[in-house]
Amino acid sequence: MEIRLLRYFLAVAREKNITRAAESLHISQPSLSKQLMELQQEIGKQLLIRGKRKIMLTEEGVLLRKRADEIISLLEKTERELNADTVQISGEVAIGGNPTASVLKAASAIRTEHPGIHFQFYSSDAIDVMERLEHGSLDFSVFLEPIDTVRYEYVSLPDASRWGVLLPSDHALAKRGFIQKADLPAIPLVFHRRAGLQQIISHWAETKIENLDIVATYNVINGSPEKFVKSGFGCYLTTEDLLPCRLDEAVCFCPLDPPLEIHYALIWKRYAVFSRAAKAFLRAFRK
Repeated sequence: MEIRLLRYFLAVAREKNITRAAESLHISQPSLSKQLMELQQEIGKQLLIRGKRKIMLTEEGVLLRKRADEIISLLEKTERELNADTVQISGEVAIGGNPTASVLKAASAIRTEHPGIHFQFYSSDAIDVMERLEHGSLDFSVFLEPIDTVRYEYVSLPDASRWGVLLPSDHALAKRGFIQKADLPAIPLVFHRRAGLQQIISHWAETKIENLDIVATYNVINGSPEKFVKSGFGCYLTTEDLLPCRLDEAVCFCPLDPPLEIHYALIWKRYAVFSRAAKAFLRAFRK
């Protein structure tokens, strides 16, 4: 399977239109259509469905788009590392997850020392980030402790954050200012779907997760979670570090009592082959 064909396929998946994809690739439409036909024949699966207004991906097409994106990202990252200046340390450091203050501080420090180093921060759900860390398109990731020490090495981060509930400002519990164990089952909650986080909360509340009123789950939230609360849909169970610096007056954050904190770690794959830039970042971070 040629890299060129993967790039062509990604362009069509992005544009959802053969003509626009061909224009973005600077090739003719008949040539692009022929190349896509050859790709489908090579794989032996239908990847695209041509609709009246746009092109849709089949189930196999969705999978190929994900893998092709990972392959191209890794290829481009490798090319940048190989072409980096052999005297000055330069290149890209790719970090997944939610970058904490200490990670950003280390990134700033290494940029001061080596301006040729650039950073790529990648945010997605935990499964996607872990896959990218495994195949090498990410150098590091920020994850919640505890860490699987069989598969990963890590450095514990000084960053910690409190668990709490984002409530309407006129809620009875908002006036009290904190959430106790007995309060939680009566609150309609919007909460992360990750089983490990749900276990942490159910352990704190000393009840089964089934006894909590979880009205919705999510993997990644784009934008502020305030919209869930302001719409009246539910109250948002989260950690304080994931909230905006300034909250809307219509909502307020009430921490759990007794306090429950999360702790982060910077992790990387065991026996990972690092670029000079990634090695420099890790040295700066450990300082």
